[in-house]
Amino acid sequence: MNTVILIGNLARDPELRYTNNGKAVANLTVAVNRGFGKDNEADFIRVVVWEKQAENCANYLAKGRKVAVQGRLQVSSYEAKDGSTRYNTDVVANLVEFLGGESSSGSSAQAAKPSNSPAAPVDFNPEEEINVEDFKAMDDDEDLPF
Repeated sequence: MNTVILIGNLARDPELRYTNNGKAVANLTVAVNRGFGKDNEADFIRVVVWEKQAENCANYLAKGRKVAVQGRLQVSSYEAKDGSTRYNTDVVANLVEFLGGESSSGSSAQAAKPSNSPAAPVDFNPEEEINVEDFKAMDDDEDLPF
């Protein structure tokens, strides 16, 4: 099984290009924290995104934005000018989720929800005070999945 799941921040803006067949492909670099405290280091993982999802990444993501990526590892090789063999390891994304709001770097990318996420109710106001009387107590918790 070849499955990768990453959560991190974009290290740079997505790079969008098109193949000769007209398919969109975006390259992302995701900085993923490796440790905590003094040893807080990051790995910079190259991610390849295809087609409509690639265009969405290019349109709505920018450096610093938090993302979740689900995909697979792909290793490729090529011959360098000096004759040596070089290897690339990329994550080919099946799904890219846009997490959090816009990046704190003040980028001009528009904030957007992924198309498969549920929308908040139109009358929802996070600043509004919650009235506890609006909620009903549950008789039992047998139906809870945990």
